[in-house]
Amino acid sequence: MTVTIYHNPRCTKSRQALALIEEHGITPTVVDYLTTPPSVAELSAILAKLGKGPEQIMRKKEAREEGIADLTGDELIAALVTHPRAIERPIVVNGDKAALGRPLENVLAIL
Repeated sequence: MTVTIYHNPRCTKSRQALALIEEHGITPTVVDYLTTPPSVAELSAILAKLGKGPEQIMRKKEAREEGIADLTGDELIAALVTHPRAIERPIVVNGDKAALGRPLENVLAIL
């Protein structure tokens, strides 16, 4: 099983999700998405696994600060790659499934 967490080590929820994964005996691939953001193709694939549009993983305050809050669709995906701090965290991917770690129970459902 290959589990990947798009992680922000400064975020409490992100640290809790990582701990939860590790408590289940899984050593995930940890991607610090602020320093290594997903590509447009990777983010599009993650969104498909989440079953969500880019608007649904956008952190509103950060998106406003970055000037990308009014974008939608492919333009927003490209903007989120360029401004990864506006991506909601954490995102956990397990094979063809993905979950936002808010609430943490979402992560449990895909492990």
